[in-house]
Amino acid sequence: MAGWSEQHIDLGGLKLRIGRGGGGRPVLVLHHDIGTLDKLPFYEALSARFDVIVPNHPGFGDKSERAPWLRHPRDLAALYQWLLAELGVERPSLVGLGFGGWIAAEMAALAPRDFHRLVLVGAMGLKPPDGDIMDQAIVSYIDYAQAGFHDPKAFERNYGEVSTDQLVDWDLCREMSFRIAWKPYMYNPTLTHLLGGVRAPALVVWGDDDRIVPKSAGELYAKALPKARFETLAACGHCADMEKPDELARLVTGFIDEN
Repeated sequence: MAGWSEQHIDLGGLKLRIGRGGGGRPVLVLHHDIGTLDKLPFYEALSARFDVIVPNHPGFGDKSERAPWLRHPRDLAALYQWLLAELGVERPSLVGLGFGGWIAAEMAALAPRDFHRLVLVGAMGLKPPDGDIMDQAIVSYIDYAQAGFHDPKAFERNYGEVSTDQLVDWDLCREMSFRIAWKPYMYNPTLTHLLGGVRAPALVVWGDDDRIVPKSAGELYAKALPKARFETLAACGHCADMEKPDELARLVTGFIDEN
């Protein structure tokens, strides 16, 4: 992606791999539990308007260093608060995608006045009132990744012929997910009670065919956050950033730009 740079920052006894591009208001984007591709049109679209910062979660894929001490997504939330301080970034907006949405919600709950806007897209982190978060332990790596898309062609557009390296990445991501989000699986029972303190306006976005995280979890987020609105993307699965990048980017850009 033109105008993007990569850097490694030493924090917490490991090197964080950071992608950064664009300019303007800072936006921290936190990726899914299946890792992230380096070149995503969604990131590029946001960077046309904002200073976009995309850290690779430690241990999620072979391009990021594993931190043996990580035991909960709230640890990642604290680490990313440290990262923002190290970068000198103040009052960023948070955009959390799936598992990254859980981390973003934890960050906002821990520091209720520190963020300009909060965007949660298919976020994990809350126990769905109806249905269950898909258990990736009972399906193959590729089946879990494919389940994130409504349209199989959208999966193919992003991943093409799935390589052995990609399968290894998904294996590492799964292992790290189990390490830090196993019991209870993919949610924090205390988080619902802490979201009421969040001062940032929030946008909660869900694909209408999200087979990973039930829409009821999104509705619960929108209810728990004091200043939240809920939006649904039609003909879209869990990975809205990869399936509907332009539509999602327009929603997010308009929301962050609101006064």
